[in-house]
Amino acid sequence: MLSKVLLGLVVSVGVLFSSFSNAQMDVQLAKRYGDEKGAYPVTDYLVSEKYDGIRGIWTGTELLSRQGKPIHAPAWFIQALPKGVWLDGELWSKHHDFQFVASAVTKDEPIDSQWHKIYYMVFDAPDYKHNFAERSQRYAHIVEAIHAPFVKAIKQFTVPDNQTLSHVLDEYVKKGAEGLVLHRKAAMFQSGRTGNLLKLKPYMDDEATVIGKTPGQGKYKGMLGALIVEMPSGTQFKIGTGFTDEDRANPPHIGDVITYQYHGFTKRGIPRFASFMRVRYPAEDRPIK
Repeated sequence: MLSKVLLGLVVSVGVLFSSFSNAQMDVQLAKRYGDEKGAYPVTDYLVSEKYDGIRGIWTGTELLSRQGKPIHAPAWFIQALPKGVWLDGELWSKHHDFQFVASAVTKDEPIDSQWHKIYYMVFDAPDYKHNFAERSQRYAHIVEAIHAPFVKAIKQFTVPDNQTLSHVLDEYVKKGAEGLVLHRKAAMFQSGRTGNLLKLKPYMDDEATVIGKTPGQGKYKGMLGALIVEMPSGTQFKIGTGFTDEDRANPPHIGDVITYQYHGFTKRGIPRFASFMRVRYPAEDRPIK
């Protein structure tokens, strides 16, 4: 059964991933919902929960990070994944557990007890022949055929209007979700950041690179005061809130990519009320552009 489901994928996947060592791999990234001018109506999208984990791309032979680096999962985890099939998903454990997942999946020597808590939440079976509505059905069939309890197909659904979308977002966030993802049904796979894939959260967040630090004062003397960060646009600003005492004692390193949340922009284009959330990528593992 599984071989019939996968037959049409094997050749194209093999050709695409054979050049990974020599070229940047194809990864589809989301834009923020509301940023796209002339966006399609919400009925044109499939909607799913946004899982706050670590991106995992199964090439058909190995599990890679978003940056194309190997993820050293246990043999029993890898053996369950279908050979010759391209899958995209999130390595995830439970809500509000990002740091555990990040620690577990970035180890060179995997720890079984940690990986037994991790799920591979599949949200696409990419190719260049089918639109996302078709691919969403395909990945659901593939995951069903795998019969591995730690590999799950992310549920896709539709909403009739923006009011319902807002209500659904509230309900998911109350249950612990980070937000929602909207993927245009008719969209073909496209590498890079695309308006066909949108993320919707109850707050705005973004990533910036740490380029400097300022020392703490008062009770934070000898610790971190604020980070100086740079946005992809080149805009630089400070982030001085959102840190735990542990964060201030062991702050992010220069070159690390951090995630921060904010509420709109100032007239100068600086994120308003920016607050530190976490280190998203260490300096040596920066994301692709």
